[in-house]
Amino acid sequence: MLTLVTGGNGFVGRTLVELLLARGDRVRVVGRGDYPELVALGVECVRADLSVAEANVTLAPAMRGVEVVFHVAAKAGGLGGSFDDYYRSNVTATQRVVHAAEKAGVPKFVYTSTPSVAIGARDLAGADETTPYAEHYLHPYPATKALAERFVLARTELATTALRPHLVWGPRDPHFMPRFLARARAGRLFQVGDGTNMVDVTYVDNAAEAHLLAADALSERSPVRGRAYFIGQERPVNLWQFVNTLVTQAGCPPVGRAIPVGVAMAAATVIETTHGVLHLSGEPFLNRFLIAQLAHSHWFDHTAAQRDFGYGPRISIEEGLRRMLG
Repeated sequence: MLTLVTGGNGFVGRTLVELLLARGDRVRVVGRGDYPELVALGVECVRADLSVAEANVTLAPAMRGVEVVFHVAAKAGGLGGSFDDYYRSNVTATQRVVHAAEKAGVPKFVYTSTPSVAIGARDLAGADETTPYAEHYLHPYPATKALAERFVLARTELATTALRPHLVWGPRDPHFMPRFLARARAGRLFQVGDGTNMVDVTYVDNAAEAHLLAADALSERSPVRGRAYFIGQERPVNLWQFVNTLVTQAGCPPVGRAIPVGVAMAAATVIETTHGVLHLSGEPFLNRFLIAQLAHSHWFDHTAAQRDFGYGPRISIEEGLRRMLG
């Protein structure tokens, strides 16, 4: 089977590519770079910036013969940029890939979404897929991912589904782990709130495997079609205990002082405002979206994913930590 993976050199995308190759699928990757390491593995790499119109010329031939598209590429939160920047990368690019897949007659489309589309500034404990989209977003990332997810799931020309893995971590992690380590080394890692909030985390191999399982179960009449699914581990973890394990095992000092949520949110508001007024580049080191993520409980019921396509985290949290830190 020929599969196409956007963002195939990224964190989840690279792991997904490796799983596809391991089971004997042919893989074509669309991304901004050349990726010689992927070429050495036998991957066909197509260079395109999906956020610009010129990508349409490249996408048309790239879709030929493809049976499943895994659209993993996105502009993640924390990378900085305006709402328009996020919209081009997360909404316009997704629409472009979907339209190209439809024109080529690709039957299946799996979209990598995020639980942040359903997370506002409140706790979610054991939430399932009936949880509505958030009424208000604190950052362009979840806002644009929600728009893209809605667009994908509304398609009628091909079978689509969306997966929402929460806090993906593991070896080669370019986001979750490095951010905490950088703050710890700089003495700027502090606990937000009382430290009791529970969250879902997802080991990267489990997140990638969920994509394979969902794609295999997806069809014109499948219950998977047109639905979004939360993806996580076998149990939620205490966020701050988990972070402390990661940073101390990496040789960094443990999480320092605790700051009340209200104080942190007020400080983030001031920093965001100042950042915008001064037209500073990059992401503010503190923002309301980050504070909400760090202070609240966010964990989900994974019954639907288990029922509809057999998802279950094959790699435990303990084994994931051993692989990452051992």
